[in-house]
Amino acid sequence: METDCVFIDVSDLPPPEPLAVAMAATERLRPGQYLHMHHWREPLLLYKRLIQKNFGYDTRSGQDDACEIFVWRLDDPAAQQAANVAAGQLPPWRE
Repeated sequence: METDCVFIDVSDLPPPEPLAVAMAATERLRPGQYLHMHHWREPLLLYKRLIQKNFGYDTRSGQDDACEIFVWRLDDPAAQQAANVAAGQLPPWRE
């Protein structure tokens, strides 16, 4: 059975590679899938691009000050629900 989560760890990549990797991963999402991205910092430049491409996102705090970003297509309620469940297990991102 195919998983609904596509996980990528971009924490070791230098800028701007995390942005490119994340955008490429979102384009490969199948119906019902969401992206879980692990990063060492909040990817502020990513958010505008996600909105422009009709993606939603939720940013959460991970272990050791990591940033966990969950991304789904806005026209995919199953992916959004799965992403919300996964993101809901982590504390909100610090503001």
